[in-house]
Amino acid sequence: MSKRDYYEVLGVSKGASERDIKKAYKRLAMKYHPDRTKGDKEKEEQFKEVKEAYEVLNDDQKRAAYDQYGHAAFEQGGMGGGGGFGGGADFGDIFGDVFGDIFGGGRGGRGGQSRARRGSDLRYNLEMSLEEAVKGKSVEIKVPTYVSCEPCGGSGAKKGTQPKTCSTCHGHGQVQMRQGLFAVQQTCPTCGGQGKVISDPCTSCRGQGRVEKTKTLNAKIPAGVDTGDRIRLSGEGEAGEHGAPAGDLYVQVHVKDHPIFVRDENNLYCEVPISFTTAALGGEIEVPTLEGKVKLKIPKETQTGKMFRLRGKGVKSVRSASAGDLMCKVVIETPVNLTGDQVDLLRQLDAKMGSSAKKHSPKETGFFDGVKKFFDDLKS
Repeated sequence: MSKRDYYEVLGVSKGASERDIKKAYKRLAMKYHPDRTKGDKEKEEQFKEVKEAYEVLNDDQKRAAYDQYGHAAFEQGGMGGGGGFGGGADFGDIFGDVFGDIFGGGRGGRGGQSRARRGSDLRYNLEMSLEEAVKGKSVEIKVPTYVSCEPCGGSGAKKGTQPKTCSTCHGHGQVQMRQGLFAVQQTCPTCGGQGKVISDPCTSCRGQGRVEKTKTLNAKIPAGVDTGDRIRLSGEGEAGEHGAPAGDLYVQVHVKDHPIFVRDENNLYCEVPISFTTAALGGEIEVPTLEGKVKLKIPKETQTGKMFRLRGKGVKSVRSASAGDLMCKVVIETPVNLTGDQVDLLRQLDAKMGSSAKKHSPKETGFFDGVKKFFDDLKS
């Protein structure tokens, strides 16, 4: 009895896509499956015919041979047609295709083959000074990692050879085990999910396609980075096994403490000590910035803790187009190591201001007036 055309069996055109073929197969398989037709021999034969047509047309090599030679391509020990109903097809096979479409796995076709796993991402901790972080710089970093094996080009197979399609899973990386009406899909034990096996492994990487190596990289750190910022170097992480893509390298920035400045986002803060005389009489002092010294005018009668803002003398971060400010907090320094003459002069000054203390030291006078009132209230 002559066989019907496989395209006719599935009800698709000769130029049908893989998706259309799979869709037609699932529809017909559900219709004619023996578990649903309950002993109907005619429908059982139709199911075998549908399955055979699908197994040929869903395989690129078999489909190409069929298109050229027809059914003769699989006769007398040729490539081999479908396995027929006796191959163990059941509802699990069909459900496997359905779930494969939903979850990205499944059997059959190029879409069901296992994919090599991407290499791991790596992290490198980089310490920088505040000046380096503000201005940016190029740094050389050394990272112990896995890199693609040069002799085999990452394939894992000895030079001049190629990995072969796994005979257990036929290149899919997954095998199915029947449990009642359903099929449980598992990683192929022969190839470990790769879909291919290496019969003659590379001696350099022992079939892994990658080797351990300390890699030296030049990383450009942008101006304005701060502690906690990460710079991503795409593809500079661990190489994947058997030629899979490499992961990424993340450079984690930590800015060291500065002896003068404290950074808060775009602003810089520093404390500037000034003399008692400068605070009382006023004057001009030099204060540091990241770009050098600048002049700061101190008005007379300045109190300790007074904050002065120098606009634009802060930091321009990677997320901002404008620089922050430098905030200078003045701290009045009490004189130390005084000579006898200096002590006498200070005592004379204190004595002269004593009669008018309220005028010259209003905060001190106000504080002690408040203390006196507090105790008077306690007594009353």
